[in-house]
Amino acid sequence: MENSALFNISYGLYLLTANENGFDNGSIINTLAQVTYSPDKISVTVNKSTKTHEMIFNTNKFNASILTEKCPFELIERFGFQSGNETDKFKGFDGCQRSENGIMYLTDFSNSYLSCEVIDKTDLGSHTLFIANINNSKVTSDEKSLTYDYYHKNIKPKKWENTSTSKTYYRCIVCGYIYEGEELPKDFICPWCKHGVEDFEKVVENE
Repeated sequence: MENSALFNISYGLYLLTANENGFDNGSIINTLAQVTYSPDKISVTVNKSTKTHEMIFNTNKFNASILTEKCPFELIERFGFQSGNETDKFKGFDGCQRSENGIMYLTDFSNSYLSCEVIDKTDLGSHTLFIANINNSKVTSDEKSLTYDYYHKNIKPKKWENTSTSKTYYRCIVCGYIYEGEELPKDFICPWCKHGVEDFEKVVENE
């Protein structure tokens, strides 16, 4: 099986944000999709190990900011490569405002945001699928939306590619982290994006 085929699916990239007991947090996702129209509903799939998942599960509310092609890698790093369990991702960050539901949304590098309320949850093992009503939405700019493909080709630095002499390694399909070695530990967690072994692909380079 070639997991790299998944890179060819046309995903968008989004900042998913939540607030619980006055604490703001957010994660980068590529799993948002519209599921119905009139009433408007979307789905988002979120890794259970993240602080954002915990907060959405408890509060049943979130915002989703649609990222644009002008989004810098530093924003992806801030919200995608560190854990809200260990750091305040919004500390010192000014490119945001609070919407009517009390949750942050991006004012910079985003063209729209959606304010949503969860109406259903499905356990998918490592992730939870949330189905939510869109209670409010707003277009904030006319910049082009960022796709996963555009991010990999134009925003993610080349330094995230494998530079070791190892011919066998494992690559995180979410952030690109490289684990060198013949076998990936079953309980390994990506140190950058905090995803588990299910999001790693084995790469064997030809001599």
